[in-house]
Amino acid sequence: MATPGPVIPEVPFEPSKPPVIEGLSPTVYRNPESFKEKFLRKTRENPVVPIGCLATAAALTYGLYSFHRGNSQRSQLMMRTRIAAQGFTVAAILLGLAVTAMKSRP
Repeated sequence: MATPGPVIPEVPFEPSKPPVIEGLSPTVYRNPESFKEKFLRKTRENPVVPIGCLATAAALTYGLYSFHRGNSQRSQLMMRTRIAAQGFTVAAILLGLAVTAMKSRP
């Protein structure tokens, strides 16, 4: 049985250049989007998520206000509403991920 010799790379490694990986083309972003641009793009892609976030924040705020005022019944109702709004938001995120995954399939 023949023993394999040492593997010698065809091109020597140059630290000033990135490594070449077969099947991978590096992308360079020339104009990165700002926070506002990214927020607007993501909102257009899945508008239900910000609505769920706002509903969650509103229920939490009103629930805490009710708790501070001593209205425990209203406070409990708003905390339950907050949980429902959080569940709605998580479901919207997962649904958006599923739709995006289905779109990217050939």
